[in-house]
Amino acid sequence: MKKNKLIIILLLFIYASTYCKAQNIFNVIVLDKDEKEPLSGVNVSIIGVANRAITDKSGKAILTQIANGKQVIEFKYPGFITRVDTFFFPLISEKIITVYLEEENEDLEEIVVSSTRSSRLISDIPTRIETIAAEELEEKGADQPGNIKMILTESTGIQTQQTSATSANASIRIQGLDGKYTQLLKDGFPLYAGFAGGLSILQIPPLDLKRVEVIKGSASTLYGGGAIAGLINLITKDPAEKRELTFMTNVTSAKGLDLSGYYNQKFKKIGITFFVARNTQQAYDPNKDNLSDIPQYDRYTFNPRFFYYFSPTATLSLGFNSTVENRLGGDMQVIQNKTDSAHTYFEKNITNRYSTQLKFVKNFKNKSVITVKNSITHFSRNIAWRNYNFGGQQIAGYTELTYLLPKEKTEWVSGLNVWTDQFKETPNVSLVQRDYTQFTVGAFVQNHWNLTEMFIAETGLRLDYVNQVAPLQTNKNSFHLLPRLSLLYKLTGNFTIRLGGGMGYKAPTIFSESAEATGFVNIKPINIQRSNSETSIGGNFDINYRILLFEDISFTINEMLFYTRLNNPLILNYIPVINANEFANANGNLTTQGSETNLKFKYEHIGIYVGYTFIDAQRHYDRVSIINPLTAKHRVNFMLMYEVENKIRIGFEAFYISSQVLNNGLHTRDYWMMGISAEKKFKHFTLFINAENFLDTRQSKYQPMYVGSIQNPQFSEIWAPTDGFVFNGGFKIIL
Repeated sequence: MKKNKLIIILLLFIYASTYCKAQNIFNVIVLDKDEKEPLSGVNVSIIGVANRAITDKSGKAILTQIANGKQVIEFKYPGFITRVDTFFFPLISEKIITVYLEEENEDLEEIVVSSTRSSRLISDIPTRIETIAAEELEEKGADQPGNIKMILTESTGIQTQQTSATSANASIRIQGLDGKYTQLLKDGFPLYAGFAGGLSILQIPPLDLKRVEVIKGSASTLYGGGAIAGLINLITKDPAEKRELTFMTNVTSAKGLDLSGYYNQKFKKIGITFFVARNTQQAYDPNKDNLSDIPQYDRYTFNPRFFYYFSPTATLSLGFNSTVENRLGGDMQVIQNKTDSAHTYFEKNITNRYSTQLKFVKNFKNKSVITVKNSITHFSRNIAWRNYNFGGQQIAGYTELTYLLPKEKTEWVSGLNVWTDQFKETPNVSLVQRDYTQFTVGAFVQNHWNLTEMFIAETGLRLDYVNQVAPLQTNKNSFHLLPRLSLLYKLTGNFTIRLGGGMGYKAPTIFSESAEATGFVNIKPINIQRSNSETSIGGNFDINYRILLFEDISFTINEMLFYTRLNNPLILNYIPVINANEFANANGNLTTQGSETNLKFKYEHIGIYVGYTFIDAQRHYDRVSIINPLTAKHRVNFMLMYEVENKIRIGFEAFYISSQVLNNGLHTRDYWMMGISAEKKFKHFTLFINAENFLDTRQSKYQPMYVGSIQNPQFSEIWAPTDGFVFNGGFKIIL
C-alpha cells in the first residue's frame, strides 16, 4: 500500500514539474524601427492560441502560460507593417526581447516635409501638416488627370469654388476663406500669386507630383503675405537611379482627352525630369440651355528640370515650366462658329504661363544646409467678352536665401527673401489702367526645440517690408511683423496633441473671387493710400489617435478645431454714381471657426474614410453680422476602398454639402454627389475607369443658370456642380 502511494506521489510530482516547465513567459519591448521609440498599444498575440497582450507606454508586453515548443507570435500596430516571428520555448535566454516595427507607408510617415524648411520628420513637427502621398495622387490622378481640382476637393476643410459658369474657372477655399488667402506653391516657389492665380488649379496636372503638403491656418510667417487661410505646396518628383517612364491617356464622356508623359532618371553627375501634357476639351452643355458648362479648350504643358550633382553634398537644379491654353465658353453656336444676330455671347481666355526655378543646396559637415532659390514668372491672360476685353501681363520674381542649423535637441532656420510682383494691364479706354508694382523684402527666423522626448516647440518670426506703387498715386510703404508658435505633445506613440497659431497679412490687389466673377468689368484701380493690407490672427488645436480594434482593424481619428479672424478685409463695393466697382477695406472683420473630423478604418484589403467639416464663417461689417456667402456649414466625405497592392483597386465615394447662403441672402438646397472608380494593374500597364457624380447632381436641375436673354445672360451664383455626371477611362503605360 505504501509502495503504491509512493508511486502516485512520484507521478504527480513529475507531472507538476512538466506542467510548470510548460508555462513559459515571453517578455518583449516593441520599438519604432526608424525612431527607436517605444510603441504603445501594439497587439502581441500567439497565432492559433487565445493568448495576447498589449504593449504599455514603455512599449513592453508580457505573454504568460506559453507551452513548450514552436510558437508563432504576431505583432500588430496601426500604420505599421504586421510582423510575424517564430520562437522555440523554453527560450535560451530570459532577457527582454526587442522587436522593431516598420512604418507601413513611409511616404506618409517618414517624409521630411519641405514647406516648413525643417529637416525633421513630419511626425516630429509641431506645425500641423497634411500630406497627400504619391499613392493617393496616383489614384486621384486617374480620376481627373487634367488638373488637381479633384485631389484638393476631397480633403476636409478645402473647397474649390467655381467662379464662372461658362469658362468653369475655380479657386481654392480653405476653411471658408476666399481663394486669394490661400498661397499656392510649387516646390516652395510662389508661382501662382496675384494675376497668375487665375485658372491655376485648372492648369496643373498631377502626374509629375510626388506629394502635396497642406498647412491650414495662418502660414504667412513661412512664405510671407497671402497665406492667411493656409498654403498648398506641390512637391514634384526628383530624379531616381531607377528610371521612371510613364505615359497616360484618358478620355471622358464630356468630350475631353488628356495625354501626358513623364520621365525621370538620375545618372552619375546629372539628373533629368521631364513632363509633357496635352489636354483638350470640346464644349459641353449637359443641361441643353445652349450655353457651355464645360468650355472648349486646348492646353499644352511642358516642364523639364535638370539637376547637376557637384558632389554628394552639393546639388544645383534648374527647371522651366510652361503652360499655354486657349479656352472658349459661352453660346454653343458661337463656339461652333455659327454666330448670328441671336447668338453672340462668348467668354474667351487666352493664357500663357512661363516660369523658371533655380535652386542650389549645399550640405556641410556639421549638418547645416545653405539653400539659394530663385524663380521668375511671366504670366499673361486675355479675357474677351462680346463687348469687353480685359488683359495684362504679370512679371514676378522670387529670391530666397536660407540657412539651416540642426542639432540633436534644437534646430534653427533663418533666411531672407525678395519678392517682386509687377502687373501691367493691356490698354483699355474704358477705365484708368490698373497697373501696380509690389516689392517685398522679408527676413525670418524659425526655431524647433525638443524640450523633452514628449514635448516639442516650434517658434517663428518674420518681418516684411512692402512697397506699393501704382500709376498717378503716391507710393506706400508698410511693415508687417508676424510671430508664430506651434506645440506638439506626444502622450504616447499613437496619441499626439498639437496647438498652433500665428498672424498673417495680404497686400491689396484687384485679383479675387469677386472680381474674377465679373471678368474685371468696371472695377476701379486700388487706391493704395486708402486701402490697407488685410491682417489676420488665427490658431488651431489638433488631436490625433490611432489604435488597433478587435486585433485586426486599424483605426485612426483626427480632430481639429480652428479659428481665424480677418481684420478689415478688402471687399468690392458698387458705386452707382459712376456705375463702377471699387475695392475698399470693410469696417469690421470676418471670422471663420469650426472643426474637421477625420476617421480611418482599415481591415486587410478594405479601407473606410469618413471626413466631416463644420464651418461657421461670419461677416461682421458695420456692426451687422451675416453668414459668409457660398460657404457650406456642413460637409461630409465618405470613401470605401478595396485594394490589393499593385493589383486592383475599387472605390466608392460620396459627398454631402449642406445649404449655403447666396450674396442676395437666399438659401440654396443641400445636395449629394457620388462616384465609383476602379483600377487594374499589370506589370507595365494599368487600366482605370471612373464614374464621377453618377447621380448627375447639377445646379441647373434646381434653378435656371441665367436670367435675361442669351445674348446678354446674367448668370446665377454658382453653388453646386454645373457639369453633372462624367464618365472617364484610360490607361497608363509604365516602362
